[in-house]
Amino acid sequence: MASVQDRLWDRIDPYVAAEGIELDDIEILGGGQIVRVTVDAEAPIGVDLIAELSKGIGRLIEDDDPFSGSYTLEVSSPGLERKLTRANHYRKSIGRDVKVKSFAPIEDDRNHQGALVTADEVGFTIEVNGTERKFRYEDVSSARTVFVWEKGARPGKDA
Repeated sequence: MASVQDRLWDRIDPYVAAEGIELDDIEILGGGQIVRVTVDAEAPIGVDLIAELSKGIGRLIEDDDPFSGSYTLEVSSPGLERKLTRANHYRKSIGRDVKVKSFAPIEDDRNHQGALVTADEVGFTIEVNGTERKFRYEDVSSARTVFVWEKGARPGKDA
């Protein structure tokens, strides 16, 4: 029997895909009290579209009625810094800086930060201080992209 998360994915994915949006993640938190749906697209997703998607996704969840009590639906886009939980998240983030925490030390460290170089179905590679470190997804306790603020020229100053 499919999990609630899988059932919701099967219902929500075709709906958002029809809108030209990618279903990025579904999290069920607090024993089903919070349903967090993350959507992504090539172009920025505005607040109006999020509101429209929330209404449609809410109707789909109500039709399926997978929860015994009330729940809160949260629909959002990944933002500048995003959690990496699926192989597809890693593939879409190649070239970006990431922070990774591993369960066991790799290169004598559990905390790693560097540029994401490759990603496939089994794992990924990041470059840390000029050295590539390879990870299997199951060896990672958490990973996220890191937004790097670029220091730009100050207005009125010569660059």
